[in-house]
Amino acid sequence: MSEPASISAGIAARYATAIFEIAQENKNLDSLETSINDLAAALGESSDLRDLIHSPLVSRSDQEAAITAIADKMGLTEVLAKSLALMAQKRRLFVVPQLIRALREQIAEERGEVTADVISAKALTKAQSEKLAATLKERVGKTVTINSTVDDSLIGGLIVKVGSKMIDTSIRSKLNSLQNAMKEVG
Repeated sequence: MSEPASISAGIAARYATAIFEIAQENKNLDSLETSINDLAAALGESSDLRDLIHSPLVSRSDQEAAITAIADKMGLTEVLAKSLALMAQKRRLFVVPQLIRALREQIAEERGEVTADVISAKALTKAQSEKLAATLKERVGKTVTINSTVDDSLIGGLIVKVGSKMIDTSIRSKLNSLQNAMKEVG
């Protein structure tokens, strides 16, 4: 991880911990989760919002006013809205994507859930996703949420990442292994 990314992750983690603990004390984790999902969707859809959080040209007070208005309009939880305003005052809005990721991880951990990143050659059907989630739940011992993406270059099979563990059953990786074995023989 590069130093700037590491610094951003550290900043985001500190804000996420504070927001999470306040929401947990107030028994407001479900509302917080809804708010961070809404914020993540807004970031994905709005280039203006992305520009706002990253632009050094927008003054602190303008950033704070804009993010406060956005939070009010979206109906974000009070703790998240106030934290975003504080982040604007401190010129820390650029870490919002990492903040969202950190909050999602903390909420999932609190609930005993884990996310599995699954890359497949074709889109998984609902039945395949459910079967994979059940199999992973047996292995991991926690409820597993599947985050699925498609990569045609895999040819077939899956790459499954759960935490620091990765299982690669893709045809591409098997062909690469075979190619390396052939190089060693010849």
